Amino acid sequence: MTDTWQTIARLAGRLEDHSTLPREQRILLQLLKIQEEAGEVAEAVIGAMGQNPRKGLSHTWEDVEAEVCDVIVTGMVALTRMNPEAATVFARHMEGIVARDLSKAEDAAAGSAVGVTEHGR
Repeated sequence: MTDTWQTIARLAGRLEDHSTLPREQRILLQLLKIQEEAGEVAEAVIGAMGQNPRKGLSHTWEDVEAEVCDVIVTGMVALTRMNPEAATVFARHMEGIVARDLSKAEDAAAGSAVGVTEHGR
């Protein structure tokens, strides 16, 4: 387990210890928290672009970055609260993304480079 996942486990444990709700409700509320945090990203983007006439330039792009980090942490906590093997679940999911989205693109790029080299002779 990485330091990040250890921190996430501690956060999830703290939330679990704090709540007296049934497990299903705790998980549902944690999942809703992801949407709440995503809304804060939207608010920060609007503020960084000065597109709220009432508030003007109310945020910076660093604020947006911080809000995106909050979304990521909240998602990781949600996954941990759903499954104590969250780090393994996430790693397996990332392997699937690599296989689906990166391996084929890298193979295609390598094939294109070979084709250019062969025709360039």
